[in-house]
Amino acid sequence: MIRPSRIGFVHTLLALFAVSVVARAANLQLFHGRSWRARAERQQLAAREMPAPRGQILDASGLVLAPSREMVQIETAPREVRAGDRAALRRALARAGVKAEWIARALDTRRTWVTLPGRYLSMDVAPAARLRGVYTTAASVRAYAMSEGTRRLVGRVDAQNRALDGLELALDSILRGTAGSTTLVRDIRGRSFESPNAPRVAARPGNTVVLTLNRELQEIAEHELADAVARMKAEGGDIVILDPHEGDILAMASRRADLRSTAATALTEPFEPGSTLKPFIAAGLLARGKARETDRVNTGDGTLEIGDRVIHDEHLIGRASLATVLQWSSNVGIVKFAQRFTAGEQFETLRDFGFGTATGLPYPSEANGVLREPSKWSKQSAASLAMGYEISVTPLQLALAYATFANGGELLEPALVKEVRAPDGTVQYRHERRVVRRVLSPEQSSRVRTMLLNVVENGTAVQADLSSFLVAGKTGTPRRTVNGRYAPQQYNPNFVGLFPGDAPQYVIVVKLTNPRDEKGSFYGAATAAPLTKTILQAAVAARDAALDREKLASSKRPTGAPLPGAGGSAVTQLEPPQTASELALEQGVATRAPAAVDEAAAASYVVALPHRSVRVEDSHPPRAVPDVHGLMLRDAVRALHTAGFHVRLVRPGTGASGDTAPVAGTITTAGALVRLAYDF
Repeated sequence: MIRPSRIGFVHTLLALFAVSVVARAANLQLFHGRSWRARAERQQLAAREMPAPRGQILDASGLVLAPSREMVQIETAPREVRAGDRAALRRALARAGVKAEWIARALDTRRTWVTLPGRYLSMDVAPAARLRGVYTTAASVRAYAMSEGTRRLVGRVDAQNRALDGLELALDSILRGTAGSTTLVRDIRGRSFESPNAPRVAARPGNTVVLTLNRELQEIAEHELADAVARMKAEGGDIVILDPHEGDILAMASRRADLRSTAATALTEPFEPGSTLKPFIAAGLLARGKARETDRVNTGDGTLEIGDRVIHDEHLIGRASLATVLQWSSNVGIVKFAQRFTAGEQFETLRDFGFGTATGLPYPSEANGVLREPSKWSKQSAASLAMGYEISVTPLQLALAYATFANGGELLEPALVKEVRAPDGTVQYRHERRVVRRVLSPEQSSRVRTMLLNVVENGTAVQADLSSFLVAGKTGTPRRTVNGRYAPQQYNPNFVGLFPGDAPQYVIVVKLTNPRDEKGSFYGAATAAPLTKTILQAAVAARDAALDREKLASSKRPTGAPLPGAGGSAVTQLEPPQTASELALEQGVATRAPAAVDEAAAASYVVALPHRSVRVEDSHPPRAVPDVHGLMLRDAVRALHTAGFHVRLVRPGTGASGDTAPVAGTITTAGALVRLAYDF
């Protein structure tokens, strides 16, 4: 029997060991190689995303409203920081503005890696970045070079450059760009280097968005709105200025007393418009052939009972035409005219002007407003809708609807984005005019505009009148709802104007929330209308406020010029109110009747105007009727108004134009009716 030698036994053990090593190696390589390679890569390689700069947001003139700034993020490996560099790193981080508690963490050797919050300018952190154990990563941060009002519209991004609201959120897919990437290699000491074998993928910046906003007009709107809200102690307000021919939003300002409000409330907070809705009832009647401007209804003593509800007028206008009803904002008159509609026709009229539906503007929380179907109406709904109640609209919806009176009857889709440009400057999108529907013929829209001209010229909106240019428009003073109920003595006065009135380049909506002017008045005629006038005066004086100066010059109104479509006379309304409680003087020259109010405003008041107001009462001293022979009609009416008389135009009988009854020189009481003969 052969006994194995010791050397053979050792050889056998070595052979078995070699076989086991080979088997183990084969197992690792062939069966588990992929997982081990992945584990090694995770330890040695790290993929890092390179954020893309967000695209810029510009105004119509090219001013950058929201640029992206290249900044850096700081990370430290405390155990890699040399002992001699710790004091220098502490000083460098403090100079860069890093908080003390984060500096302590950045130097805490119990931690392997610390990412400091915030973003920093490269030049500010350059001393720290040169030290061992400090790593910087490029980061894009949004900066906003604009006012608070514009920021409400543009929106915000968070610290990680994620869109939060506004246009930033609505257009995020266009603005955010495409992130790049790079691969870092970590050595045995934990130091990181960019991998030479994995090429960097550059980030692609986002597209640039050009808005339709006009910088000067936006500044004017925001400044005047802020001043009015503060002066009138209002809870807020909104202004929208629209190009009625293209649908471009030229300015949009929103302000609220609550500073936490960040939304563009001109888009998100609908309100009951009140009397500014009355022109759409008139327009619908004209469009359906159910009324003409000269058709009359009897407003009686200024009250109308519908069931257990009584509707009131501020002005007694007796038997009045449709034009007169708009001129003096008669609630009774417009309700009686609206009775010519069926419920379906009234609903369709308001729906066709865009009420009850969002405009489609790229804004994440735009409100639809409210316009209920006739099946949900009460017995009072038709009357309420005629006066601008039981319906809610946003200022933008109101502006677009009034634009139909300025552009020949077309309801337009609004535009806030003018262009979208690729990073190389290529235009990828350019806004083109889009018509939603035609609601009026050009002739019908012109007839409504003429009635609105008379509202400003000789009606309830005289405080919006400009001496050099015609303005058309309408005031409203609706009650304000709070938590679903009408709040006592709280109103949302508003005014919608077309400027210039004969060839509009602007539609301007001014809405205030619960204001009081210097005299305590809350009516649209005393609050929103004068604010509109101030804005228009500033826009005309501005260097670039999106106005065609050549066309504006042709619209300039010479003294005594007649209204367009007035048949050569300076006024289209031949029937001033039969009685009125007060008479106001504007700038010491033109005396006009006070503004009409909505149903809720029944108390008499004195309209607050830039200069002194005079209440015509029986106790006022008698005065002489002035001689107006030889004056143009407009100047003659002004002279009689200035003297403190009401005026009614009549055709000359055996006399001549310019004759008055009582005759010139007659001493009579203030506020008396003077008949002026004029051959119109």
